[in-house]
Amino acid sequence: MTDQQRNDALALFISLSRAAQWVNAHADRDIRSHDMNRTEFGVLELLHHKGPQPLQQIGGKVLMSSGNITYVVDKLEKKGLVRRRASTEDRRLIYAELTDHGQTFITGIFPGHISVIESAVKGLTQEEQRAAAELLKKLGRYAQENYK
Repeated sequence: MTDQQRNDALALFISLSRAAQWVNAHADRDIRSHDMNRTEFGVLELLHHKGPQPLQQIGGKVLMSSGNITYVVDKLEKKGLVRRRASTEDRRLIYAELTDHGQTFITGIFPGHISVIESAVKGLTQEEQRAAAELLKKLGRYAQENYK
């Protein structure tokens, strides 16, 4: 690898990290305004878009450890947003699902959250956003496939 390739890779890493940090700062501020943290919001968003999910699979979908899922679901249950339900086919399997209150809550705040993200990424045109999303997917797939 040449010095220029190293410099380009490092510049990309720094730019990517800083951009993610600032876009996440916008999203996190919005999430905190609803008395939640990113992981709680991620679980609610997953259940809102994908329906009831086995507890064992939630962690992989929202990039959290399985031990943390129990804690997060406990917190969401105490807030009345989520409930656990045993599977009718396999009693070892426990699902998390939104309560009526949870569905109303996430449905009410999600459009505003999307607007916050749209505002945070307005530094790029729509065409640039699409191109960046495709390039970052490609980069992510490659990094995942070559992680050893």
